[in-house]
Order: sequence, then C-alpha cells, then structure tokens
Amino acid sequence: MKPLLGTLCLLGMLVHSGLGHHRSPVQQTQKLVDKTVTPWRSLETYSYNKYHRMEEIYQWMSQISEKYPDVVTQRFLGMTYETRPMYYLKISQPSDNTKKIIWMDCGIHAREWIAPAFCQWFVKEILQNYRDNSRIRRLLTYLDFYVLPVLNIDGYIYTWTTDRLWRKSRSSHDDGACFGTDLNRNFNSSWCSIGASKNCLDETFCGAGPVSEPETKAVSSLIESKKEDILCFLTIHSYGQLILTPYGYTKNKSSNHEELIQVGQKAANALKAKHGTNYRVGASADILYALSGSSRDWAKDIGIPFAYTFELRDNGTYQFVLPEDQIQDTCEETMEAVLSIMDDVYAKYWHSNSTRRVTSTTVVLSLLVPFMSLF
Repeated sequence: MKPLLGTLCLLGMLVHSGLGHHRSPVQQTQKLVDKTVTPWRSLETYSYNKYHRMEEIYQWMSQISEKYPDVVTQRFLGMTYETRPMYYLKISQPSDNTKKIIWMDCGIHAREWIAPAFCQWFVKEILQNYRDNSRIRRLLTYLDFYVLPVLNIDGYIYTWTTDRLWRKSRSSHDDGACFGTDLNRNFNSSWCSIGASKNCLDETFCGAGPVSEPETKAVSSLIESKKEDILCFLTIHSYGQLILTPYGYTKNKSSNHEELIQVGQKAANALKAKHGTNYRVGASADILYALSGSSRDWAKDIGIPFAYTFELRDNGTYQFVLPEDQIQDTCEETMEAVLSIMDDVYAKYWHSNSTRRVTSTTVVLSLLVPFMSLF
C-alpha cells in the first residue's frame, strides 16, 4: 500500500491521493511551486487561466453549487476504480417548458489538461452571463446543461503526481502487471473491433469487456437513463483542432451525417472568428483515425441526434502540454463553437416549431380577413 498524501473529505467521503516515497526532480520543483502559490479561498479568486489539481476542482464544484443554488446542483455520478467520487454539475433554470439536455464531459484522457479547464470555463461563462445575456437565457429556457468536468479522475490525479503524460484510467489488470484502461475505447460501440488493443500494456487498451470500468459504467448508466431527453452529446479532448462526428469504427455515415457536418462547420467558423484558429470538421474515420468503443459513437448509436468530439489546441507544437498562457484563448474560441452548436440544436427543436405555429396562425388570420369584411 502506498502512503497517503492527504485526505479530502467531500460529503462524508474520503478521497485519497497516493504517492510513492521518492520524488523526481519535476515533482520536487512542483512541490516548491505549490508552496509559493497563494491558495484561493473563494470563487472570486479562482483562476480560470491555470490548470488545477483535482482537489481544487472538487472544491470549485462545491463552491459553484453553493453560490448559484437556484441554477446549479452538484450531483453524484458514481465512484472511480480508486474509490473517488464522480460528480457532474446540472445547470438548470426553473421553467414551465419541457426541458431537454446537453451533455458535456471533459478529461476522459488524463493528460489532456486543457479539456477540464474548458469545462470549468464553460460553467463559469454560463453562470456569469445567463441573467444578462439573451442568447444564454434563451438556451436555458429549454435546455439543461449536464457538465462532467473530469471523467477520468484517477488518471488525472496520476498526471499531477507521477506521470504527466498518462492517458488511461488506473484500474489494475493481470494481477497488477499493468494498469489502466483507455476509457474512450471501453464504451459499448463496436467494442475493440478496430483502433483499440486487448493488450493491457497498450495506451489504447479497451478493457476486459465493454463498459468494464466503473467510470464508463457511471457515465453510460446516466446517459442511458436520460437518452430520450438528451439532444446533444459533447466530449472534449485534445489535441489536433478538430470537430469530429460519428463514426470512428466504420466508414459508413450516420443517418444525419450531412446535418452534423453542417452544424459542425458553422461551429468551426464561429471558433475561427474569435482568434483565427483553424479547425477541421469530419467523421473520425475520415479525418483522424479509425477507433471503436468511443463515447461519441456510442451516444449516436443509442439515439442521441447530435454527438461531437472536440479536439482542442494545438496542432502538435505543445501537444498535451499546452501552456497556461493559451488557456484563455482556447476556452474563448471553444465557447463560441459550443454555443453555435447549441443555437442550432435550439433552432431545430424549438424555433422551427414556433415558426410553424406562427405561420399557421398567420395563414388562418389571413383567410379570416375577407370574411370579416362581410360583417
């Protein structure tokens, strides 16, 4: 058993962070940096331009839900392999309307730190602006946002303590001979058929079976239970500057492929307009690589109409270690793309219906006018 670094008490649960006795030079440096950083005490001093350790993200989630109790609830999703609690934030404005859901998760791959940074940015932007911003207020009238800031919590913590470039979860395999499953190869969508490995030493290890990991089980269970109400599934990754549509496991196109490409291209244009960053849009099998067991493909397969993977900055200069001075620009432009997609989802499911109602009313009134003149 490795010694415990510390204990974080969250809603009565103990969250453990394991560390070995020996620290590398990188870890020694990080320890010194940690000592010099002034810890934040409230949301007002929380920096969205920095990467945060998991214990800080836990604390942030708790404070966000306390500050905005009318619109945010922190909900328990499940436990990780190393028995850490998984929480998501439900952002919901009280409404008499029938609400649909937008799902967003970040950090399914541990080393992709810019992804959890974006999930936090997204939540911050929605909550700071929903009262005064008519666009966001309109979306929240009909849509609830479910945001999972870090899906792969065990792996994310491991990238802070031990191996910055760790990708997988931290489950044990072959009696401790190897660790971790690629959680984005573990969903029940053509599981382990292509672009995944059954060798637990590989980075794309698909797990012992479909949905074998507690993290994918937790996400799958929630999404399955609400799939009738989920209109859009967004999963945030890095790097490559891509907006990916289904599918990865086949060259066959989804039933609404053209619509997905059109909505995705509009989002890429909105993103580029912010800071000039170029994104490519297309099916994973066409513009990235073939893969099976991805959460995006699974979401589409169970009937969620819009499903996208975002691969955020950059194109390979810094790869997974994107500097903190790029966090703000990355998040600002990604926010534009995500809001563009949400606008299109809203327009399809509500604006078009209300337009049809208005049009039909107008037609009826216009037919009545000649008869009114007879009286």
